[in-house]
Amino acid sequence: MPKFHYLALDQNGQETAGDIDANSETDAINILRQQQLYPTQVVQEGRGDASEIKSKAAKSAKSKGVAGGKATGSLKVKGKTLMVFTRQLATLIDSGLPLLRGLTVLGRQEPVPNMKKAINTLAESVQTGSTFSESLGAFPKMFNKLYINMVKAGELGGVLEVVLNRLAEYQEKAQKLKNKIVAAMVYPIIVMVIAVVIMIFLMLVIVPKFEKIFDDMIQGGRAALPKLTQYVIGFSRGIGEYIWWILIAAALFFIGWRVFAATKGGRLFIDKTKLKLPLFGDVQRKSAIARFCRTLGTLATSGVPILQALNITRETAGNVIVSNAIDKVHDAVKEGESMVTPLEASGVFPPMVISMVDVGEETGQLPEMLLKIADVYEDEVDNSVSALTSLLEPLMIVMLALVVGVIVMALFMPLIEVINKVGQ
Repeated sequence: MPKFHYLALDQNGQETAGDIDANSETDAINILRQQQLYPTQVVQEGRGDASEIKSKAAKSAKSKGVAGGKATGSLKVKGKTLMVFTRQLATLIDSGLPLLRGLTVLGRQEPVPNMKKAINTLAESVQTGSTFSESLGAFPKMFNKLYINMVKAGELGGVLEVVLNRLAEYQEKAQKLKNKIVAAMVYPIIVMVIAVVIMIFLMLVIVPKFEKIFDDMIQGGRAALPKLTQYVIGFSRGIGEYIWWILIAAALFFIGWRVFAATKGGRLFIDKTKLKLPLFGDVQRKSAIARFCRTLGTLATSGVPILQALNITRETAGNVIVSNAIDKVHDAVKEGESMVTPLEASGVFPPMVISMVDVGEETGQLPEMLLKIADVYEDEVDNSVSALTSLLEPLMIVMLALVVGVIVMALFMPLIEVINKVGQ
């Protein structure tokens, strides 16, 4: 039986090489696919290209080892920096510049040190014969699996500039969506922090001074004070006496919460709660749907195999509930079934999304349909965030005014009573 040498991608997008016995090249490809491998080259032993496959495998291993020796894996950059790099590189390649020349140009003008170092290393790696996707693999904290696999698909299809443009568009929309979510979440947190700081200041600094004034002005001490004033002064004393215990308890709660969130059950509980929160839950759900559809649609449009695309989408979902749903979708697709049933069973995706996915599968236009869903839900997130911000602004201002107003009222009620008595 003839022996075949092959280069293939596994489910994680990593390139692997090896030998396989088969009756023909078609049989070899079918055997590899049964082993969850996606062959890029299959050549019978003894032919000229077989030695080329072996040298490619050795070169790939060597380039990974060299990159690891430079300790480049720890480099990180902000999402906006990576987005700008991708857009600029796509523009240069689209204009006709070779990849190496484009990387050299960007390396000279890059102001961010980590990004500059990464670009120069990528240029050196490409110059020595490694593919761009192999070179990107040396920076796992900078270029995720989605990025690397899309570039790999672009290289295999000879459409690297198209894929880079899609990547840049994906990153821009993802960054825009993230900014909207952060804006919706940060505003109430800032107002809450300000309210707590003001309350602590009033309780620890202002209220004790008024307490001394009341003791001097009113006969019989606090017994003659209004009930509301007594409650506020008692609360102030409690905070003053137990402030360190309160801070220690808050620190322990924060640490405990982080530990709980790091566990599998804790993360599941938190992500499930996020989707059910009043006001915020709807935004979280819509953003998760938009991210899922945008990621899977972009990968599928770029030529990444659907099972591999689902694995990458699961890792970038950002929510355990959505990740579990994608895992079930992966299993269903692997068995040749439809995506609709596991999506519907998850309880996360609304009927409109499920119907559009069903139509996409039936018409063979699933990637395009997923991108349309992503566009719709990104607009929905935008509208929901605007409505949420409009609702939260007056709500938080009223709450802050209520807290301060109660304290001020409690402090001035005894003074008003004294003034009235003096007037009488």
